[in-house]
Amino acid sequence: MNIDLRRLLFYLLLLLFLMPNRVEAQLLGSGKPTIEEPAKTPEDSLGRRTPQGTVNGFIKALGDQNYLRASQYFVLSKRSYRKSAQRIRIAKTFQQLLDQGGNFSPSSIISNKESGKTDDDLQAGEDIVGNITDGKTNLQIYVENQSDDNEPALWLFSAETVESIALTDLSGEKTFLDRVLPAALIERKLGNVPIGHWAVVVVMTVVSYLLSRLLIFIIAFIIQKLWKKAATEEGQAIIDAFTLPVHLYLTVILFVALTKNMGISIVVRQRFSIIILTIGIVAFLILLWRMTDFVSGYTRSRMNSRGRISAVSAILFLSRTTKAAIVFIGIIALLGIIGVDVTAGIAALGIGGIALALGAQKTIENFVGSVSLIADQPLRVGDYCRVDEIKGTVEAIGMRSTTLRTSARTIVTIPNGQLSASKIENYAHRDRFIFNPIFNFRMETTPDQMRYLLVELKSLLYSHPAILNSPPIVRFTGITADALKVEVTAYIEAVTFEISQEVQEDILLRMMDIIENSGTSLAYPSQTLYMARDTSLSDEKKVAVSETVKNWKENNELQLPQFDPKRIEELKNSIKYPGDGSFKSKEEE
Repeated sequence: MNIDLRRLLFYLLLLLFLMPNRVEAQLLGSGKPTIEEPAKTPEDSLGRRTPQGTVNGFIKALGDQNYLRASQYFVLSKRSYRKSAQRIRIAKTFQQLLDQGGNFSPSSIISNKESGKTDDDLQAGEDIVGNITDGKTNLQIYVENQSDDNEPALWLFSAETVESIALTDLSGEKTFLDRVLPAALIERKLGNVPIGHWAVVVVMTVVSYLLSRLLIFIIAFIIQKLWKKAATEEGQAIIDAFTLPVHLYLTVILFVALTKNMGISIVVRQRFSIIILTIGIVAFLILLWRMTDFVSGYTRSRMNSRGRISAVSAILFLSRTTKAAIVFIGIIALLGIIGVDVTAGIAALGIGGIALALGAQKTIENFVGSVSLIADQPLRVGDYCRVDEIKGTVEAIGMRSTTLRTSARTIVTIPNGQLSASKIENYAHRDRFIFNPIFNFRMETTPDQMRYLLVELKSLLYSHPAILNSPPIVRFTGITADALKVEVTAYIEAVTFEISQEVQEDILLRMMDIIENSGTSLAYPSQTLYMARDTSLSDEKKVAVSETVKNWKENNELQLPQFDPKRIEELKNSIKYPGDGSFKSKEEE
């Protein structure tokens, strides 16, 4: 315990010595902080520091029917516009134009920064916040920052916008609702909005929903008539995935169009803009979610039909990851719509994501490795292969690792990240098996005996039905210190490695018969001391072989250095394999 206290005191003293002079001065009270907090921007009583605040404040003033306060959001360039009566007239005309065929952008889309939008094509300090479109007027609504660079921002509706509104004469004109609704529903108000407008909004919501449902039915009917695959399972799944999102989109579009053209108050429509935008985003997220389900289900069924079971787990993982991303993006978007600043949250999540990625680096590496294994398919379940120095049969390919069963019946687990970077030799997909024995014959072997061996060995390979048609190679390749070297190269056609071993065994036995008949034999290694009495070579066989080679030469039938193509055709499949006396299954009989 005393040692810990000493260490603590030592570290505290060291920290005091190493601290900057500024902090030291603060501790002593002899200096002031060198870093001062920036002066906070004074608040504007009308909320005109940002484009969003200007629009919201203007809408609130219209809802309160306080037209003088609403006029304080205008740039009044002419002296005549600054009179109270003119200011009230311009504000009322602006509201009437908005009610008849105008709209503001949803509040969450309008910039909430003092600098406004900086990523558009407009000049700095100028933003578009809406438009007015009816039979007489087609006007973009601009707001401008009226302050200098060193002063707090003050966003007002531009002089050009106010000028266009002031020159508009709407005397005697009424909206569709004002002409249709009874006076009682217009005079009585709820939230400073006529009750009739609220009632029409409810009615239009129901009408928009029913109309969109009718349109969806008609569209689906036309698709089923024109699209041949609409009746299939995949076609029906695609239609189902699009039905609900498109239904929501059509409802929103119809609601906006109907309420705008009927003259619903801008105060009501602006309040509903957030709900409309939210429904649009939710519809898009639902579409992404359903398309993810469709693609995942379709891909899994294809993988199952092809027997690629290992790919199913990867597809499920990717599907769940995509859905998690959809939920995350949806939450961020919805929080942004309701006015929550998600910048700090996104930055924190980004830092957390980096930390998580660094901590799960190996896991991510193994997942990427499994995806590459599934895509490239260098090996499959059941394949016999070699990975670096490990040989075995693939038993499973998982999301993290792959397991091999070796010939010793042990299980070797290899992480997929390491496996994807390793040298993989797959024996399962060989179309042929190489047959490459090397024979060393005794030094006493005569040239005629060697010629006999070369011809008969090659004849054997041409004759055997399991040897591919590609010309086999049998060559006298060298004379060593203790033997005559003959190298054989051919390819065995077999379905499996076990069958190739059976064919190789048969050919080697037949080659031993040829060597025996030639009168020579294989050489013993020179470093081996052979104590038994050496059996002399057969003179009779030597003479017989010499006579055979002599006849070949006299008849121009010596098949060296090349074989006669006619002779090759005579030899093909002339050997009976398996030979007489071998066991035969019922299928072979």
